Amino acid sequence: MEQYLQEAELWVAIGMVILFAALIWAKVPGMAMKALDDRGAKIQAELDEALHLRQEAQTLLASIKVRREEAEALAAEMIANAQADVARMGAEAAVKLEETIKRRQQMAERKIAIAEAQAAADVKAAAADLAAQLAEGVLTARLQGLTSDPLVDRAVSEIAGKLQ
Repeated sequence: MEQYLQEAELWVAIGMVILFAALIWAKVPGMAMKALDDRGAKIQAELDEALHLRQEAQTLLASIKVRREEAEALAAEMIANAQADVARMGAEAAVKLEETIKRRQQMAERKIAIAEAQAAADVKAAAADLAAQLAEGVLTARLQGLTSDPLVDRAVSEIAGKLQ
């Protein structure tokens, strides 16, 4: 047995048994298990928090999507209203332009009619003045060359014939 006591492997094995016994007596495996359990609990808490944060992020994302859709719908409605306003204003402007053109055309036609009437009156007045001047010239020339006017003489004889 002495021979066994001199072998190093035996002493290493005895040292290992003593070490394990000391570790067990010092409750090292329990502390290791507790540390592993604590670490597992910490990891589980982090996973729970990550899950909670993911749910909040999904809720926030859904809310943002709803707001974006509402904003897009509002923008589309505003664009449609603006286009309708542009079309309405364009139609109103066209109607007003047409009315203005008709009114100005009527005014121009009235001015033309007034100018035509004035021109006709001016021509008639000028023609009457010219006719009066010509008649005056003709009568003056007849009266100067004749002692009696044959028209007047004939008119007097006709009157005398009618009076008889």
